[in-house]
Amino acid sequence: MATRRNNYTPLPTDDSTDGFNTGEEEEEEEEKDLRFIYTPKRYNRIPWKSIALALFLLLLGTLLLVLSYFLFTGHMDGDSSQAKGLLFLGFLAFLPGFYETRVAYYSWRGAPGYNFAAIPDY
Repeated sequence: MATRRNNYTPLPTDDSTDGFNTGEEEEEEEEKDLRFIYTPKRYNRIPWKSIALALFLLLLGTLLLVLSYFLFTGHMDGDSSQAKGLLFLGFLAFLPGFYETRVAYYSWRGAPGYNFAAIPDY
């Protein structure tokens, strides 16, 4: 069986250089690194359709949760299975609507760590 030859070279041990730059290039690289200052236009665009969908889900989920509460407490006529179904559907609609609305609100307020790019666009 043939043996393989290792064509790899060891990495440099100094963290400040990568072994290919000269002193002048290192100074320019330290001043401006485009990887960290690049912000595409897509990053700042507001996804209005997704926010509208999130608000709709939030309101629908709230309505379904209120209806299930009224069915459970007896303020409305209905069976407990109807109340459980409405409760399940209410949570199913409320949770993603609340999450996306919260991300949109914090992005609008400019909170650190939140931006409109975290909301999917449709």
